[in-house]
Amino acid sequence: MPHFPMDSPDSVRSLPARRSVLGAMAATAASPTLLGLSSPASAASAAPVAQPRALPGGGDLGPNVIVFDPSTSGIQAKLDEVFRQQESAQFGTGRYALLLKPGTYNGLNAQLGFYTSIAGLGLSPDDTAINGDVTVDAGWFNGNATQNFWRSAENLALTPVSGTNRWAVAQAAPFRRMHVRGGLNLAPTGYGWASGGYIADSRIDGSVGPYSQQQWYTRDSSVGGWVNAVWNMVFSGVQGAPAQSFPNPPYTTLDTTPVSREKPFLYLNGSEYRVFLPERRTNARGTTWGSGTPRGTSLPLTQFYVARPGVTAATLNAALTQGLHLLLTPGIYHLDQPIQVDRAGTVVLGLGYATLIPDNGVTALRTADVDGVRLAGFLIDAGPVNSSTLLEVGPTEASASHFANPTTVQDVFIRIGGAGAGKATTSMVINSRHTIVDHTWVWRADHGTGVGWETNRADYGIRVNGDDVLATGLFVEHFNKYDVQWYGQRGRTIFFQNEKAYDAPNQAAIQNGNVRGYAAYKVADSVTTHEGWGLGSYCYYNVDPTIVQHNGFAAPNTPGVKFHDLLVVSLGGQGQYEHVVNETGAPTSGTSTVPSTVVSYP
Repeated sequence: MPHFPMDSPDSVRSLPARRSVLGAMAATAASPTLLGLSSPASAASAAPVAQPRALPGGGDLGPNVIVFDPSTSGIQAKLDEVFRQQESAQFGTGRYALLLKPGTYNGLNAQLGFYTSIAGLGLSPDDTAINGDVTVDAGWFNGNATQNFWRSAENLALTPVSGTNRWAVAQAAPFRRMHVRGGLNLAPTGYGWASGGYIADSRIDGSVGPYSQQQWYTRDSSVGGWVNAVWNMVFSGVQGAPAQSFPNPPYTTLDTTPVSREKPFLYLNGSEYRVFLPERRTNARGTTWGSGTPRGTSLPLTQFYVARPGVTAATLNAALTQGLHLLLTPGIYHLDQPIQVDRAGTVVLGLGYATLIPDNGVTALRTADVDGVRLAGFLIDAGPVNSSTLLEVGPTEASASHFANPTTVQDVFIRIGGAGAGKATTSMVINSRHTIVDHTWVWRADHGTGVGWETNRADYGIRVNGDDVLATGLFVEHFNKYDVQWYGQRGRTIFFQNEKAYDAPNQAAIQNGNVRGYAAYKVADSVTTHEGWGLGSYCYYNVDPTIVQHNGFAAPNTPGVKFHDLLVVSLGGQGQYEHVVNETGAPTSGTSTVPSTVVSYP
C-alpha cells in the first residue's frame, strides 16, 4: 500500500485506507452461550404463593475485576498476563477491569489490550499515582494503530518513565480523569497510522503529540501544549489548547463546552465502594478535580445490583423495579427482552466493556422520559436477528424538559457485525430532550466475522428526535444509508468523525432518490436551528472505486442551521465526494487524500 506524506513532525505518515484493506488480524472467537438464572420449581397447588425475594445490593465484583493495592505482590506479572490474553483478541470474549486502590505504585507498565479498562479508585486522579506508564501501542498489528479499539484509562496520575506516555488508540478508547505528569504521545512506535480519539477531564502537564492521528477530540481539560494536526483536531473547554485556525492547521477550538457532566466512576471511601456522580456544568472549562473534592454526589455500592454474566434480562429489570441501580461487571450478557430504565436518576454503569447482546431482535436497553439517567461504560453488540433499534433514550412521544438534569450517554459503544453476524435497522435513537451523548462510537463493522453489505445490514447509525440534544465526541461509521439523522430542534454537535460504508457494491446500492449517496450527517428539512463544529466524513469505496458521494453533510439552507469547520476526504481516491455540505465545497479528486473543507456554512 502506498504511503501519503502529511504536514507533521518526524516524517509521520497519513492513511489512505484506515483499516479494512489490512483486514482483521485479531482473534474472532464466538461469544459463548451464557445461561440465565433458573426459576424455582412450581410449588404444590395447595401451598401459599411465595413472594419474590428482594435482590441484594452490593457484593463481590467478580473474577474479571482485578483489584490491586500498592502492597500487592506480582502486579506487573498480572498486568502482563491480561495483556497477553487481550493484546490481539479484537473480537474475543475476554473482558477485564483493572482497579488500583489509592496509593503510589512504582515501576509499572500497564499495557492495555482489547476490552481492558484500568482505573484508580480515588476521588481524584492524584490519589492513585503510578511512577510508570499506561501504554497502548500497535506491535500486534505491525505498527498500525487504526484498530486499537475498546480500551480505557481513567482516574490515574502517571509519571512516565521516559517523560512521555504512549496512548496510540483508535475509536472507543477514552482517556478520562487522567493526570499525566509529563507528555502524551498519541502515535504508535514508528509513527504508523492512527485514528482516534478522545480525552476528557484530564490534565497533561507536558505537550500532547498526536503525530499520525487523523482526528481527535479533547474536552474540558488542560494541556501544556499541542504539537501538530492532520485532518481534524477539536477542543472545547481546554486550557492550553491551540487557537482556532481551521483549516491550516485544522484546529477547531471552542473556549468552553456548553453543557457537560462527567461520567460516573467507582471509588473507595475507606473500605467501602461507592459510585461518584459528577454534577452538571455549563460553559465548562478545565478539569473537575483540579482544586479540591470534585462536585457531585455519590451512591454506596449497596444501592447497585452487581450483575454478573449469565444473569437474565428479567432479573436486571427486577433489580431496577426494586429501586436498585445496575453495575455490569465485565463479561457478555445475552438479553431476551430489553433492559427497561423507568426511574429518574438511575445509573447503569459497565466495567471492563461489559457487553449486551440482544439475541432475538429485541432492543437492548430503553429508558423512560425521566430526569437524570446515566448510561455509561458498556458495549451493545447486535445479535443475528435484526433489531429495529439497539438503544432508545426516551419513548417516541418524549417531550418533557430535562434542562436541569439531563440524561447522559457516555462511553456507550454499539457494534453491528465483526464478532459475528449482526443486524439492526437503527442503532441509537435519542427521543428525550436535553440528552448529552458524550463520546460514542457506533460502528457497522468493516472487518471481522459476519461482515457484508447485507450480512451485517444496518441502515442508520444514530437518529435524534429530541430537541436540545448535545453530542460531544460523535463517532459513527459505515452504515448502509444515513449515519446520523437529526430531526430535533436546537441540536448541537462538537466533533464528528465518520467513514461511509466501504462495501457498497455499486452506485445503485447507495442511490438516494435522485441524490448520489446518503449524507453522513443529515439534518432534517423541518429543522430550523442546529449547529455543528469540527465535523469530518471520509469515503473509501474499495469494492467500487467509481462511486460518487454527492456530499458528506446535508441540511436545510436556513440561517439557523450553521456548521463550522467541515471536511470530506477521499481515502486514496477510492470513491469521491462532489461537495462538502449541500452544494457547497469543492469536490475531492484524484488519489491525494487531501481534505476538501468548508470553514463556515451557510
